[in-house]
Order: sequence, then structure tokens, then C-alpha cells
Amino acid sequence: MSTPDSSGLFHGHYTVLDDREFQVRGRTLFFVVIVVTVVLLVTVFLLYARWVCRTNHARHAPPQKPCGLDAALILGLPIVLYQSSGDLESAGSGECCICLGVFENGDKVKVLPECRHCYHSDCVDTWLSAKSSCPLCRTSLRSNSDEVTQVVVQ
Repeated sequence: MSTPDSSGLFHGHYTVLDDREFQVRGRTLFFVVIVVTVVLLVTVFLLYARWVCRTNHARHAPPQKPCGLDAALILGLPIVLYQSSGDLESAGSGECCICLGVFENGDKVKVLPECRHCYHSDCVDTWLSAKSSCPLCRTSLRSNSDEVTQVVVQ
């Protein structure tokens, strides 16, 4: 069944896979241990430095100002009832860009004083409690809020 030539091929491959050639001795083992130790120490040091930076940043970070507008100012914005033949439609504001709903006759619509963009009252109230700009053109309403605050204080 087996020919003498085929047994010679297996014998040649078997001697190449001798386990004695894969032994780690003396200096090689020492250098492997040193390299692994250095990598572990550097990793632990970097993780510790990251933790220290995060905890110090959290302690020394200045308190952030609220991004949205004051609730009194939001409630003070004028509310109008939408009419399809009125000035609001001629300004090109036939839909609320926050909820993407089309304005119907009789909807409560708020008109922002700076840019005159119109939104559903509930939609823009939620938006302005988180952000202080117009959702469409990003015109800041903070400057207007400072003027309103000064008028109320005087």
C-alpha cells in the first residue's frame, strides 16, 4: 500500500517539528519577562493618569450656565392663532420645522421676536427650554432676553 518514496516524505516533515527547537532558555525568558512587566506598568500608569485627570476636571470645572431661556421669558412670547390667509403664511411659515407638522387654522403659534419665524407653541417651548436660539435660523434670543430682563427690573 505505501511506497518507499511516500514514507520518506513523511519522515522528512516529522523531524522538522522537533519540540527541542521551541524551548525558551536563559536570556530570552528574562527579556520576555522584562518586556511584559514594562508593558503592564505603562498600562497601569496610563489608566491611573486618565482617572486622575477625569476626577480633577470634574472638581475644577466651572458650573455651566443653563443653555435654554428662562421659563418666564418663554411664557412671555406672543401666541397668535394661525390663519391661512394671514401674515404668517405670507412669511413662508406654513409648517413647524420642529415637529414638521403643517399649521392648521386655529393652531396656537408662537412668533419669535428676532426673526419672526413661527412654531407650534408646545414645540417651541420645549426647544427654548433647552436652547436659546431659533430652531430654523439659529438667531440667538439671549440678547432679547437681556433687554426684557432690564425692562422688568426697572
